[in-house]
Amino acid sequence: MTGDRVERHLAAILVADVVGYSRMMGADEKATFDRMQTFRRETFEPATQRFRGRIFKSTGDGVLVEFASAVDSVQCAIEVLRALETLNGDVADDRRMDLRIGIHLGDVLIEDGDVFGDGVNVAARLEGEAEPGTICISEDIYRLVRAKLPIECHDLGRKSLKNIAEPIQAYQIGGSGPGAVAPGGDAPGIKLPAVAVLPFANMSNDPEQDYFSDGLTEDIITALSLWRSFPVIARNSSFTYKGQSVRIQDAARELGARYILEGSVRKAGSRLRITAQLIDADNGHHVWADKFDRQLEDIFDVQDEITHRIAAKIIPELEHFEQRRSAAKPTDDLTAWDLYLRGMEWFHNDTIQSNQTATDLFEQAVSKDPNYCDAWARLGWCCAKQVMLLRGEGEDILLTKGLEAAQRAVAIDNSSAVAHMALGSVYVWSGDAALGLAEAQRALELNPNFAQAALAVGNRLDLMGDAENGIVQLERALTLNPLDPVRWRYMAYLARALLSQRELEQAAEWSRKGMLLRPDLPEALFRHAVCIAHLDQVEEARGVLEKCDRIDPGYVARMKGWQPYPDDERNTWIMDGLVRHNLFG
Repeated sequence: MTGDRVERHLAAILVADVVGYSRMMGADEKATFDRMQTFRRETFEPATQRFRGRIFKSTGDGVLVEFASAVDSVQCAIEVLRALETLNGDVADDRRMDLRIGIHLGDVLIEDGDVFGDGVNVAARLEGEAEPGTICISEDIYRLVRAKLPIECHDLGRKSLKNIAEPIQAYQIGGSGPGAVAPGGDAPGIKLPAVAVLPFANMSNDPEQDYFSDGLTEDIITALSLWRSFPVIARNSSFTYKGQSVRIQDAARELGARYILEGSVRKAGSRLRITAQLIDADNGHHVWADKFDRQLEDIFDVQDEITHRIAAKIIPELEHFEQRRSAAKPTDDLTAWDLYLRGMEWFHNDTIQSNQTATDLFEQAVSKDPNYCDAWARLGWCCAKQVMLLRGEGEDILLTKGLEAAQRAVAIDNSSAVAHMALGSVYVWSGDAALGLAEAQRALELNPNFAQAALAVGNRLDLMGDAENGIVQLERALTLNPLDPVRWRYMAYLARALLSQRELEQAAEWSRKGMLLRPDLPEALFRHAVCIAHLDQVEEARGVLEKCDRIDPGYVARMKGWQPYPDDERNTWIMDGLVRHNLFG
């Protein structure tokens, strides 16, 4: 192989094969071929695309797919097997189309559109060990997914595989035995509550409108899956309830979900009303509900907008709800998930003490489960935040610790938007704004509904001199999650960006909103004083600064050297109002 054309990287490799394909082809070649093509086109390829897989090889009865994420590879495999179960429902046993799937994480080489290496070889051998209708995974895959997916895995022991030097520890997902896929069952590690989205009901008395309600449901399922905080039940399972009247508790039990999202679509002329409600199936309580009234000008624009709004709101609401649930548990019975949730309660408070508490809880979480991507990410993020809050004390130690934690999170799940956000925050406070922006943009690509990623992109664009586009992203962040516990920071960053553009009145308006949300935070108060000093509101600015020092003695003196921008011109302008009115004393 020619070295300059070879790419080497770590990947999750999925190899799948149809059981008994040659026998079925011999019995009815055309019908078998047509069924296989339909399955590929309508089920396998869309699932692969949804989970960001890359198909390298496709033979008559087999396929090889590369994934950047172990979690994505297993979720894709499970969805495909569930879809096949539905497709095989009314098919005679001798015409059933069953798959065997093998998945391994390993080094691969890519040359001229083909893939080679250990990862491929082991995955292919594991596929041969799988029973029909099951997934056989290596220990490397198992370690990465057991904390993220609510599945049960049956220990197959160490397998001696043909042409593989060392025995491979293998696990089985699926089948009728102990390894059966159980969406709501206890997985080794963390039990994460799953979410199911039932097909939105078409209330328009027009069957032709089904395409909109179905399309909206599918888009919401996809958008929620991008968060990766909670498992989302696959579309093929949820849609078995289309057109049915079903009790929420029954649907939740059958799907293995704790939370059910249901809704309806009603069209009258050019007006459209969409309602949605999220229900805790354990007790029937409503976690969240909302309605959206729109004029139907471009139906796809409306569908996209409503999808983004629902997805952006639901996951934060679920996290808060789970935090309250976890808070009631005794402290001697806490899982890594409980510790993570308790850490998140403190994570949003933005004080030195609360951030340290969050750090301690995330450290306990990763100690209980070393493959917990989100906990590693938040640990890294906390270290970056502590640098910002302490401003100079112990900076190098915190940044080293934060970088290690964030890089660990990305290594565990490269498709996690939270992991890339954390890494970007560490880069920014390490002085590399360009890398920080790139990671925040990557997070936003992975999850377009992640408001804090939009916030980070907007903030960093402004810092790097593109205030115009930065303001657009900051406004988008506020729209995505208007109830974020740290939305005061969205407003403060937007105020600073507007101030840098000489939009003084707008800047003061947003800084005031931020201060009113967190009047106990010196940073929120100080940023407002900066803005109103430009408007010559001297006495009010002086009073705000005095309050800063009452909360945190010496804060204003420490902020005299505040330089948010990399250039002297903008830094001088930002502080001009305070300096001109001699408000530093």
